Amino acid sequence: MPPPRAVEGDFRVKALVTGAAGFIGSTLTDRLVAQGAEVVGIDCFTDYYPRSLKERNLAGARDAANFRFVEADLLDADLDALLDNVTHVFHLAAQAGVRKSWGRDFSVYVSNNIAATQRLLEACNGRPLDRFVYASTSSVYGDEAAIPMREEQRLQPLSPYGVSKLAAEHLGHLYHVNHGVPFVALRYFTVYGPRQRPDMGFHRFLTAAMDGRPLARYGDGEQTRDFTFVADAVTATTAAGTKGVPGRVYNVGGGSRVTVNHVFEIIERLVGPVTIDQQSPQKGDMRDTYADTSRAAADLGFAPSVTLEQGLAEEYAWLRSERA
Repeated sequence: MPPPRAVEGDFRVKALVTGAAGFIGSTLTDRLVAQGAEVVGIDCFTDYYPRSLKERNLAGARDAANFRFVEADLLDADLDALLDNVTHVFHLAAQAGVRKSWGRDFSVYVSNNIAATQRLLEACNGRPLDRFVYASTSSVYGDEAAIPMREEQRLQPLSPYGVSKLAAEHLGHLYHVNHGVPFVALRYFTVYGPRQRPDMGFHRFLTAAMDGRPLARYGDGEQTRDFTFVADAVTATTAAGTKGVPGRVYNVGGGSRVTVNHVFEIIERLVGPVTIDQQSPQKGDMRDTYADTSRAAADLGFAPSVTLEQGLAEEYAWLRSERA
């Protein structure tokens, strides 16, 4: 394999970003565009949340000369044209959501998370890519994994969503082993920050507090999460495009394990007093997550830099500006 071309400040790089209008995808797109890469973004604007929010996510990149946007579904897009001269693929397009992945809706997850990934990998077969970086999730671990979670542990997802993301990981592995696609997977741990989807916890908690509505707490609130600020997740993602070892999987976590109750305390300090709407635990929700990121530190130079309090303050400031 030839030496990888640098992403930062190198105009020879041409990146395809799938899910470019989404929360992490748009933030990654902005970073790549600012670093001088030529970027092609693709998104099909699924109706999981309002299109207007995704259009706002793309507003900055659309003004850049080194960005081109294609509205299309990966299941029927002209992938040969999209991949023309592409050196890096960042595959972030997916049907998100643990709680909505049950029942009949699972067919959407099969299409958007598994079938679409297979079609993209097949289209990359035989192309001289530097890296194919896939956005996976901590949901692949389940509750049987020891804390902190390490990449080599047994995987037992608790939700259909987690199953679909793990299946796509396996597809990437087999395309790497059998066809040499330089596949690298990143398991994101609860990413948050500006542009976070409206169905995600911090977005719902902060907007409820701002409106004076109760914050929904599922279970006792002592479940823990490794929360990762979006800028740190994007830093790991761009690093994987140059330093990620093909065939490897990397945990991307924020570096601290915090209870949901502690999150509510931080929100009170930011917004003011809150009330709690007590709910039963949700099917598919993991009890605890905490990433061992030593592999990402060694290979990618990854070190999270934003604390939870700093990151929540940034998301709160973004939500206020959106309302203004």
